[in-house]
Amino acid sequence: MVVAQLANTLCRNHEVIVAAGEGDGKLWEIIDKRVTTIECKHLQRALSPLKDLRALIELRRIYRRYRPDVIHLHSSKAGALGRIVFPRSKVVYTVHGFDSIRVAFRKFLPIERALQHRARAIVAVSDYDQLNLDNEGINSNVTTIHNGLARPEVEISVEHRALFSRYAKVVLCIARLSAPKLPELFIETARRLSDYGFIWIGNQEGVESLGELPSNCHFLGNITGAGAYCSMANIFMLPSNYEGLPMVIIEAMSHGCPVVASNVGGISEIVTNGENGYVVSNSAEEFAERIAYILASDKREGQFSQAAQQTYA
Repeated sequence: MVVAQLANTLCRNHEVIVAAGEGDGKLWEIIDKRVTTIECKHLQRALSPLKDLRALIELRRIYRRYRPDVIHLHSSKAGALGRIVFPRSKVVYTVHGFDSIRVAFRKFLPIERALQHRARAIVAVSDYDQLNLDNEGINSNVTTIHNGLARPEVEISVEHRALFSRYAKVVLCIARLSAPKLPELFIETARRLSDYGFIWIGNQEGVESLGELPSNCHFLGNITGAGAYCSMANIFMLPSNYEGLPMVIIEAMSHGCPVVASNVGGISEIVTNGENGYVVSNSAEEFAERIAYILASDKREGQFSQAAQQTYA
């Protein structure tokens, strides 16, 4: 989402090339037609010496063809390979959630430390990330720039509108379906608040592994422009083990959606307890308590909604 927002804005006045590796293909659907797009076949998240070597060659060919003035690298794999192959003086490297390395994959920290001087600037998306980068000895030209985006607008299908309208109140989560996003916690919260609809938008694969879902819990799979669905939700819920500064929270607030989220990463830098939402521990009981508190009063929900929009602005 960050890449698409930047590319679609910059292409109004500049030549922009977006090169990306493996994914679900949704990026190409939201990129402006004026942007040159390149699919890097060998650039993937998993560690593979052979494919990583081929990706380096691919990236080098792209550089020789276009000779860009600025190269913006995003997250760890592209950030590492790009800093190896591209001229340091042209590179900006954005770290989208440093805990994904600091907590989940610490074995890659020495690489991050070694490559920190191979970028003109390193961008942290939250003060929390910048502090932890510094604590791990990564402090060369690091600056915090909080994420921002244009309010998402997309046509919502009749089928999905009907689903949302089945419930007096809807709790929405937009996240990939993976263990760090704690889908089981989302499901357990739904069980505790059976009068509300709980809708998850993200990867459809793996839903069967979650077991039998409560009747008020729905997984819709991948949807392009999913942030616009926040316009039909009453609360945005984001359970997670680690984050940087999630774009989905900003999208939710752009539609006046209060946020109840795990107290991880930089989330507490934009979610203020008792104002535009709550940050909580990874407990279904605490998630349910805070969601129920906001939704119990239309007046209170409206106050939280207004504060969320003000935060977005």
